[in-house]
Amino acid sequence: MDEAVEALVALRADHPHIDLVREMVVTAMKFLDSGGDRGAVRQANIAFKELRYATKVFSPFAAVHKVSVFGSARIRRGDPSWVQAVDFSRRMADAGWMVITGAGPGIMQAGNEGAGRNRSFGVNIRLPFEQSANPEVEGSPNLITFRYFFTRKLFFVRESHATVLFPGGFGTLDEGTEVLTLIQTGKTRPIPVVMLDQPGGDYWRSVEEFLGRALRDRGLVSPEDMHLFKVTDSVDEAVEEVLGFYRNYHSSRHVGADFLVRMSRPPDAAELEALRTDFADILTPGGGGFEVHRGRVRGEGPGDPVEPAWRLLFPFDKRSHGRLRLLVDRVNTW
Repeated sequence: MDEAVEALVALRADHPHIDLVREMVVTAMKFLDSGGDRGAVRQANIAFKELRYATKVFSPFAAVHKVSVFGSARIRRGDPSWVQAVDFSRRMADAGWMVITGAGPGIMQAGNEGAGRNRSFGVNIRLPFEQSANPEVEGSPNLITFRYFFTRKLFFVRESHATVLFPGGFGTLDEGTEVLTLIQTGKTRPIPVVMLDQPGGDYWRSVEEFLGRALRDRGLVSPEDMHLFKVTDSVDEAVEEVLGFYRNYHSSRHVGADFLVRMSRPPDAAELEALRTDFADILTPGGGGFEVHRGRVRGEGPGDPVEPAWRLLFPFDKRSHGRLRLLVDRVNTW
């Protein structure tokens, strides 16, 4: 089998990702000896196909910032939350962003309509009882229909640079808390998460109060974890929260034992000293401190962006993600 695999991958030996594809081929063949039934192999096959196709759809837009918009399929046209979803999505599209929705009715349709067909994606799911795509994305090349929730959720998170939640049911709460969990545990990069109530509404405010009372006050999450999201009833504030997150901050990643923040402008001497004082608690003991570098640092690869030019490097303790979110806010004041 090894010779056959090597002969196959040799057909595309010049591709930069051929080493990873070789591992995929070997892993696929190992399913034959894994002892699972046909259903287990079929599930892996479908999931792999969905990952491949969705990557193909999103890859031409890799350089474009995107926001995932979640909310109830039951909210009707003309509802205050519908109006807000259209307004928010239109303004994000005007700012050069694209919008990702679940492709269904309600808030999802409002998000697609606001952004427009050419500035939005529909990430649909096959359900036993429904979910045809809404008219705004039906037939669009940016429409993807998934069989599995877990592959669908991956693309909501992997492809988005922000998450905005409108009032919704179990699905909306599931999607929102999963995003927060991934940020809190460091399994995805920091992004802005906004919970947008209708004007004067208390849907998300009551959720925030519950999280504070049932989780924070009982020590089940850190007080700083409440900074991972923002609750507002203003579209203006929601837009500012998303766009402002990238005012100076660009992106981040782990580099060996350190954490790297890319930014357009470096801190001056006083700002750097204040950072060292105010955020010393998130550093790994004995690991060093905050360092500012111009250009790529060791550990960044050829796929990492050259611009922006400035880097903030520090030994992050990999636990204080609520505090890390506040550090991003600090970076955006420079």
